[in-house]
Amino acid sequence: MRVHDTPEKWEVVATQAHFQGRVIGVRTDTVVMPGGDVVDRDYVVHPGSVAVVALDDRGRVLLLRQYRHPTRQLLWELPAGLRDVDGETLVAGAARELAEEAGYRAEIWHTLLDLYTSPGMSDERIRVFLATGLTKIPDEENDFIRRWEEADMPVVWVPLADAVEKALMGMIHNSPTVAGILAAYAASVEGFALLRPPDAPEE
Repeated sequence: MRVHDTPEKWEVVATQAHFQGRVIGVRTDTVVMPGGDVVDRDYVVHPGSVAVVALDDRGRVLLLRQYRHPTRQLLWELPAGLRDVDGETLVAGAARELAEEAGYRAEIWHTLLDLYTSPGMSDERIRVFLATGLTKIPDEENDFIRRWEEADMPVVWVPLADAVEKALMGMIHNSPTVAGILAAYAASVEGFALLRPPDAPEE
């Protein structure tokens, strides 16, 4: 719902790239504000990502414990990863991450959430999927071998209601994980009937 006439997209009149790393870049855009003032906006350029709320038939959510160097902490997280494979659909990327990081496949997929993780400083966009109908992939059938940073990540199953409590008690800090847990819990009230299909367009 529109509450005023401010344009959705402001004109960019200049762009300066300061840094490009393996995953992220840093950029300054010079933009024209609706009143005509010209200002600079610094932000991190990110390829985007996907995450998976994997829910088993006992109502438990799959969580991983992963070290995140910027926070200097091990964080509880959903299986997740970058949108870094050319031509790969978002749901295919999510299925790949679920297999890579946790060793599971899912029969049923829904779009749960679309998020900007930190829109004041980054253009990173993440789609969070709900995956159900889970089966463990036998090691000999899994083409996605858990890699260096993933090899030691424990896989833990937590009842969804307990995960909600942990999020509200400040024990889970990863933003898409908190959002995904709370959204899955809310959506479960209607039996997930309100969720979009896995190939829903991003708005």
